[in-house]
Amino acid sequence: MQLETRSPPTPIDDIIENFSLLDEWDDRYRYVIELGRKLTPYPDDLRTDANKVQGCASQVWLATTVAHRDGRPFLTFAGDSDAHIVRGLVAILIALLSGRPAAEISREDPIALFERLGLGEHLTPQRSNGFRSMVARTRADATAALAETI
Repeated sequence: MQLETRSPPTPIDDIIENFSLLDEWDDRYRYVIELGRKLTPYPDDLRTDANKVQGCASQVWLATTVAHRDGRPFLTFAGDSDAHIVRGLVAILIALLSGRPAAEISREDPIALFERLGLGEHLTPQRSNGFRSMVARTRADATAALAETI
């Protein structure tokens, strides 16, 4: 499966910097929603049960493509949600992890970034749990990709 990308996602460093420039949480919410709007459109044929993230209150889909370079698996993620704010959280996760080697993804701590951005204290517990489910999914995909290369 090859995922089409129209434009690269907003770099994670830009997201972190933009968050630091926004003082009001209403502005941060709007920014998260804007990030979700910028996601590459998610193909309908990828809206499958296999790509659906379990444990999210909203519907969330994550598709993973694995490419091997220099003998290492690299993962590319595409995602979508039926909820605007969650779609933005998907965009943040994709910006942090997509295009990186599986070994790095396994070691990365997206929850720490989530907390550093203050999202944990300003989102509902359901949204926070949903983000954790998305992180678990990306880690599972990275672990599976690593296992296939052994």
